[in-house]
Amino acid sequence: MISVQGLTKTYGGFTAVDNVSFECRPGAVTGFLGPNGAGKSTAMRVMAGLTPATSGSARVGGALYRDIPNPGTQVGVLLDASAQHAGRTGREILTLSALTMGLPMSRVDEMLALVSLTPAESKRRVKNYSLGMRQRLGIANALLGDPKILILDEPANGLDPAGIHWMRILLREYANRGGTVLLSSHLLHEIEVIADEIIVIGHGKIVAQGTKAELLQTAGTFVKAGDASALANALTAAGITAGPSGDGGLRTETDPATVGKAAAAAGVALVELRPAEGAGLEEMFLELTSDTQREAVTAEGATA
Repeated sequence: MISVQGLTKTYGGFTAVDNVSFECRPGAVTGFLGPNGAGKSTAMRVMAGLTPATSGSARVGGALYRDIPNPGTQVGVLLDASAQHAGRTGREILTLSALTMGLPMSRVDEMLALVSLTPAESKRRVKNYSLGMRQRLGIANALLGDPKILILDEPANGLDPAGIHWMRILLREYANRGGTVLLSSHLLHEIEVIADEIIVIGHGKIVAQGTKAELLQTAGTFVKAGDASALANALTAAGITAGPSGDGGLRTETDPATVGKAAAAAGVALVELRPAEGAGLEEMFLELTSDTQREAVTAEGATA
């Protein structure tokens, strides 16, 4: 488990993380979202013991990272895939990590195979790796000690579609085995697909958190009739408040059964009646972080 309580980090007069609290539970993938500069990376650096907190705490597996013996066997961390020794080969980097953690060299081969780095690629110097290959190597390093917790900052950067699909399956299986995953990404669709829980941060503060189902829940009813005016009158007469919802339909917070009964009682023939679609992750993210975006979108869809 990852437990963050009242975490604050300031740099001079700037507050990068402001009294943030959340938990990431075992068996779940938690998506950590926010615009650039929102405080995600700072919070993750505090969790990994790289940046001291100004106040509050970030505990992984019940302890501060600095107090964990042989931490690589408890917590796997990937914060910057490019921050690897460019002059060493991929195999050398994993070998040094294995020696540091007291692991058998067989783990190196297992991890290279797991992340699909070939024997030839593993002998190339990291400076000659693509970003996608560096990401794979970083994930291999994070998993080398068979930790129970993963903290990954933008691990999908540079991966091609097949690589992103591979990573999704890898993390899903890891969580299914009881592992805890905290994953930040700008690829909102991937977070929507893989995450069980979502935390949204803006200006250093949590602006939303909960399960994916809670945050993206379907609410209300979409209804459409051949005679839109008659439908609106029928709903109003039944005390149901509804508003326009694209393509001549109406949307209401009332459940579909009640809406259908009101239309039937008024003799209005419906052409469509279904639960309204909940907001997608991108829509929710943009709405929650609108005041932190560099770009503002006008009503006409043009960027201001």
